[in-house]
Amino acid sequence: MIKILKFTVYIIFFAFFISCNNKNEENNSETMEKYYDEGEFVPVWAKTAVWYQIFPERFRNGDTTNDPTINNLFGADPQEMPKQWQIHPWGSDWYKLQPYELANGEPELWKHLLRRRYGGDLQGIIDELDYLSELGITAIYFNPVFMAPSLHKYDGSCYHHIDPNFGPDPKGDIELMKHENPLDTSTWVWTSADELALELIKKAHDKGIRIIFDGVFNHMGINSFAFQDLLKNQEKSPYKDWFIVKSFDNPETGEKFEYVGWFGVASLPELKEDENGIVQGPKNYIFASTERWMNPKGMGTEYGIDGWRLDVAFCVGHPFWKDWRKHVRSINPEAYLTAEIVDVPEKVVPYMQGDEFDGEMNYNFAFTCVEFFVNPEPLNISATEFNKKLEELRNLYPKGVAYASMNLFGSHDVNRIGSYIVNRGIGLFRNWGEYFGISKAIDNPDYNVRKPNEEEIRLQKLLVIMQMTYVGAPMVYYGDEIGMWGANDPCCRKPMIWDDIVYETETFLPDQTQRPPDKVEQNKDLFAHYQKLIKIRNEHKSLQIGSYKTLLADDEKNIFAFEREYQGEIIVVAFNNSDNNQIVEIPYKEGNFEDLLNGGKFDVVKDFLTVEIESKWGAILLKK
Repeated sequence: MIKILKFTVYIIFFAFFISCNNKNEENNSETMEKYYDEGEFVPVWAKTAVWYQIFPERFRNGDTTNDPTINNLFGADPQEMPKQWQIHPWGSDWYKLQPYELANGEPELWKHLLRRRYGGDLQGIIDELDYLSELGITAIYFNPVFMAPSLHKYDGSCYHHIDPNFGPDPKGDIELMKHENPLDTSTWVWTSADELALELIKKAHDKGIRIIFDGVFNHMGINSFAFQDLLKNQEKSPYKDWFIVKSFDNPETGEKFEYVGWFGVASLPELKEDENGIVQGPKNYIFASTERWMNPKGMGTEYGIDGWRLDVAFCVGHPFWKDWRKHVRSINPEAYLTAEIVDVPEKVVPYMQGDEFDGEMNYNFAFTCVEFFVNPEPLNISATEFNKKLEELRNLYPKGVAYASMNLFGSHDVNRIGSYIVNRGIGLFRNWGEYFGISKAIDNPDYNVRKPNEEEIRLQKLLVIMQMTYVGAPMVYYGDEIGMWGANDPCCRKPMIWDDIVYETETFLPDQTQRPPDKVEQNKDLFAHYQKLIKIRNEHKSLQIGSYKTLLADDEKNIFAFEREYQGEIIVVAFNNSDNNQIVEIPYKEGNFEDLLNGGKFDVVKDFLTVEIESKWGAILLKK
């Protein structure tokens, strides 16, 4: 009976793949020109995007009726269930333990922080789409939204359903899902949370905002349907080949069930791979889930997501990504695929050759920029070193990749950029493994958790000028635009600051002792700066897809300037990275310029474009 069931499953999936691979094969060169620039493989729209990263559980609680309960924590780390639990107050002091947390009597702060749920959901995101439009955002990257017990959702229970607590009817959704056979796509239902996700996609598209989901295809969670069946049925499970099993339960020999977790984390059983990448069973399921969200209900790709961000892409074999890219592009030829590969640039290159990914989460851009604009001696670099490192990154990949990569300064996996600036000098951001630990306030008592001051916010503004004018698609981590601060994971995942919520003044340190108070509120001036810079980028093609040329890299004066040009539109961007106001003289043949950032008009005189720029500031000069 089991063999017949498995044979039937394979027939279903074989038929599914034949239909998928036949789709869109009629794409002709005329259609391709619509999606890609000549000689490139990245979608045109991805080069013009201004990204916003949303951590769904922490963005906005739009529907309190769907808030998680204590039962929803089962399967998430820490594995021990708390004695007392409740939805955490959105506006509470981040490090202050609430009465229910103190009642659990556990000294480990990380356990409390991982157990917290604030109730963020899809309705909250829908409610704030106008906020994102006002900011100027044109694309959103969502951290995982699929069903999972943790706050971060990287321990997926499945890939084909939105987490019920993100939708309007968690109990009803769970009941619906009970009637499914996960291996048979014909039994898959559309839950209320799934439907709300489609509504979110449509409303975002109506506002000109693209959407990509986080694909976590290296591992699943222990709550996943596949792992739970394997746990129950052992060698008789149809999922016995999905995971890396070291031994099964055997009462006769005394052997216990053992498996491999991602990086040794038991709650994240790793999917099995062979010479072709992820093995056929989970591969089939991933491919089916991929189509579900890109072409929902067969209604057309305009109703689905516009691409994917791939978690720990370096942990999955190249053959899988090559096959998966073909599958994705057969569904939607202009889908965007970006990878998380935090490594030296040379090791990223193989993933960016046109048969796997279009771009990456560009941490190397962040490393390079903070080394020039922010880091103190001896961790800083000169203007010429800055120019050289940028050039290496631009030339590292095939044509178009640098333009489509996500230029970021913060994310869910690093300390917020404001807090990085506060703590500048504690280590080298580029040394990822070492800095990752140093920047965790719950492990490093010397990490400064205070709010950035005015001088430090100015440095963040300087970075934003660079981010919005340089080659690559800028990405804003939620809340950075209004001055949120926080150490590395989990402290970079505080709940978003909104004007209609009352926030406690932050006075607590991780060890529960007191510190000088910090008022928690939106920084309207910083928001206006982001908004202005994003508007400048969105209105000028030269800053989005224009050519690049360095005009000046002056080590002595700490000045850097470059030119962007597209179809006759020319913009010169100049930075005074020194601590003093300076007259900046940029070699230039002729022309009249208007400063889009600061106001004022300037003429080229005797082969120099001369501009006075304040310390730690920039100018964006449009040639008239």
